[in-house]
Amino acid sequence: MPILAAFQRRFLTDQVQVAGNRSQFYRDFAAGPFYGYNRPGAKASQAVVDNWWRQGMMGGAKAHYDGIVAFSQTDFTEDLKTITVPVLVMHGDDDQIVPYADSAPLSAKLLKKGTLKTYKGFPHGMPTTEAPTINVDLLAFIKA
Repeated sequence: MPILAAFQRRFLTDQVQVAGNRSQFYRDFAAGPFYGYNRPGAKASQAVVDNWWRQGMMGGAKAHYDGIVAFSQTDFTEDLKTITVPVLVMHGDDDQIVPYADSAPLSAKLLKKGTLKTYKGFPHGMPTTEAPTINVDLLAFIKA
């Protein structure tokens, strides 16, 4: 999938922050855009932020730095076309990490048996912040 220049610039900034102060990056990223806690009226969970930071700090700094390139600049178009099993593509339309319009609809379309489920107002970290909704839909898809 072609990646937008703005999307790539964002991840280059993330890479610089990971290299400069990885610990602070993981705190700020979780406390802000990842879970949508930077949105007006959002109620941040310090426990969720702390857990995300803990998980991030357990990984290797080099792997995290390189991983940003891997997921922000890799074109998965041909890979998606080869998948033949049913796939549920779940994406929040307020995802500040992976822009919805540039990813979810195209991914679902490229999959032979793709189903797109869009969640209004949900952030990138929606499996954590919106688990009751996500889990119901995921279970329904698996049972179908």
